[in-house]
Amino acid sequence: MTYRQNGNGGLGRRRFLTTAALGGATIVGATALGGIDADAAFASEPSLDPAIPKSSFVEGRITGITGSVLQVAGSYGDHSRVQMTNATSVWKVRPTTAAEIEIGDGLYARGVPMPDGTVAADAVWVNIVNLDTVIRGIAKNRLHFSHGQHEVVGRVLPDTTNASYAGRALTSDLSRLRIGQSAQVLGAWRPSDNSVDVVRISVGH
Repeated sequence: MTYRQNGNGGLGRRRFLTTAALGGATIVGATALGGIDADAAFASEPSLDPAIPKSSFVEGRITGITGSVLQVAGSYGDHSRVQMTNATSVWKVRPTTAAEIEIGDGLYARGVPMPDGTVAADAVWVNIVNLDTVIRGIAKNRLHFSHGQHEVVGRVLPDTTNASYAGRALTSDLSRLRIGQSAQVLGAWRPSDNSVDVVRISVGH
């Protein structure tokens, strides 16, 4: 995908809203349209329910919230409305509720198109990112990465950030990370400062 920079010199949202389907993970939940965990974001899963003819996907930046409807400006100039329901699954660093969604957040949503033009969302992933990086610095609560020509600060979250070494089980032990390692980072972008909350870092594929 093409990297684009916004007007204030920050990192363009297209860079962050990239494919986040990572192999080997266990799906922790599902709806009629597919998995709802972080690894299911952007996965091209067919509907699991033959009564549902097709699903729709919405990607972009949230520009407004009216009741339970999210106004979304897409990366290519399109505009969508995403209807949240009592059954909508929400991920923002971890499973959460619609109350955590804010104007300015990036969004990827999967749902079913409605006659009024909205998409009734079964799953919404907020600010989710999946980045191929190289570790450039390691601090107590921060990891520094290069992603292409750009530097990214990763925030280490107690009780949340985990590492996978050579495809092994996740662990909270980050002591085996080394500067210079290639790393795949799954996390959530922070629009306020363009840092990333690191949920999972995988090295040694």
